[in-house]
Amino acid sequence: MQLGMIGLGRMGANIVRRLLVKGHSAVIYDRNSETVAALAREGPLGASDLKDFVGKLEKPRTVWVMVPSGPITEAVIAEVAALLEPGDTIIDGGNTFWKDDLRRAKELREKGIHYVDVGTSGGIWGVQRGYCLMIGGEKEVVERLDPIFFALAPGHGDIPRTSGREGEYARAEQGYIHAGPNGAGHFVKMIHNGIEYGLMQAYAEGFDILKNASSSRLPEEERLDIDITEVAEVWRRGSVVTSWLLDLTAAALVEEGDLGSYSGYVDDSGEGRWTVQAAVAEAVPAEVLTSALYTRFRSRQDHTFAEKVLSAMRKGFGGHLEPKVPPPDVDK
Repeated sequence: MQLGMIGLGRMGANIVRRLLVKGHSAVIYDRNSETVAALAREGPLGASDLKDFVGKLEKPRTVWVMVPSGPITEAVIAEVAALLEPGDTIIDGGNTFWKDDLRRAKELREKGIHYVDVGTSGGIWGVQRGYCLMIGGEKEVVERLDPIFFALAPGHGDIPRTSGREGEYARAEQGYIHAGPNGAGHFVKMIHNGIEYGLMQAYAEGFDILKNASSSRLPEEERLDIDITEVAEVWRRGSVVTSWLLDLTAAALVEEGDLGSYSGYVDDSGEGRWTVQAAVAEAVPAEVLTSALYTRFRSRQDHTFAEKVLSAMRKGFGGHLEPKVPPPDVDK
């Protein structure tokens, strides 16, 4: 099956690579022509501009937009939609606010263009591990695009089946789901990222406590010199707190035990904020997720070892680097 990809950053390019390995074809476009040329050498068909891009796609066309969420995504979708025809489909795989999906789907529906929102988790490792996909859109359209989603998903692998599940592996067991109508995919991904904030914060605070077990603020006889690098490693093996986030933390600590190259300035993608907003709208208490979000705000003013752990995890799974200069609205 053919897919058109707009945006060849960390995830866009790797999504194309994974599709090629799985036997699919792709047409690619990015504002950086050198990026297009470099990836085109690996097999996909490169395009010089959006008109050329659309012209090289087979009908009905499927266009996956993978650019930074917000105004850039809005502009790209509007521009490519003007070149598409009824029956074509636009996929937004970025971190879009789910209510924007509702608006876009309605606007595109009036033009006869289908819209699918895909919450995509997997970061820079998705090309090898596969991507966990949370999909929102019309059932018939999602069904037609299933070969693409199946190829990108991790598959059931060697993870034991959940007790009670039988028969053929369901989509969820393969690592992707049709979460519901437009907006549902990004809503589920939004909550996923909110939970991610909480999990990361729990690890970060725990390792901070371990690191400070030898603090001079404690009575001398109560001070403990604990090797947190070894603690991270042993927890990876048989512990109930085992996770990929812990794996990344352990790797970062082996590389640099004091995480000295990290400032502890922790950014947020916006989805943690939206998760808290959803909790308020639904009157659902979300103390842990809210606290984790606020800690990221505080990290931009006062850094602790816990924030360095958070930064190390973000770099590990998503390649996120700390800003060299704080944004202008910080520390006013």
